[in-house]
Amino acid sequence: MALRPLVLLPDPRLRLISSPVVAFDAALKQLAEDMFETMYDAPGVGLAAVQIGEIHRVVTIDVSGKEEKPEPIAFINPELIWSSTEMSVYEEGCLSIPDYYEEVERPASVRVRFQDVHGKTQELLAEGLLSTCIQHEIDHLNGKLFIDHISRLKRERVIKKFTKMAARRDTDSSFADESD
Repeated sequence: MALRPLVLLPDPRLRLISSPVVAFDAALKQLAEDMFETMYDAPGVGLAAVQIGEIHRVVTIDVSGKEEKPEPIAFINPELIWSSTEMSVYEEGCLSIPDYYEEVERPASVRVRFQDVHGKTQELLAEGLLSTCIQHEIDHLNGKLFIDHISRLKRERVIKKFTKMAARRDTDSSFADESD
């Protein structure tokens, strides 16, 4: 297993649509393991492969609490096949948009069809935080971020803030390169 660097806003890779997984091999299992390690280290409850620069339809999720037994699930090629009409609101954050949180309204329950790392097709009815997390991560696979669900003004502000932060990081790293 290996920790992978996170892709941060405003990186354009976060807007890419991820490709379906066709090979259920050792490389896929390694990717899922790396994603779990990166997600737990961050710490987070969900991670899409695009968030570590891999443009594949792979999601890892574990919404168990800190004092609970871990319940990791790898979703390969997940697709929502049903959403409830009942809505719920959760305060969402994102490992690619660190330390920024907003309330987002989404369907309270969803049914997701996916494959496991061995290629076996499964379905899961998810409610509560798991439902929100699945929807959030599938959005990533489709080039969508949770900030796309908030007002345009708030979205523009956070994008501007992270663009400025990225420019500062780039400037700081170029000064570091010159001093070597």
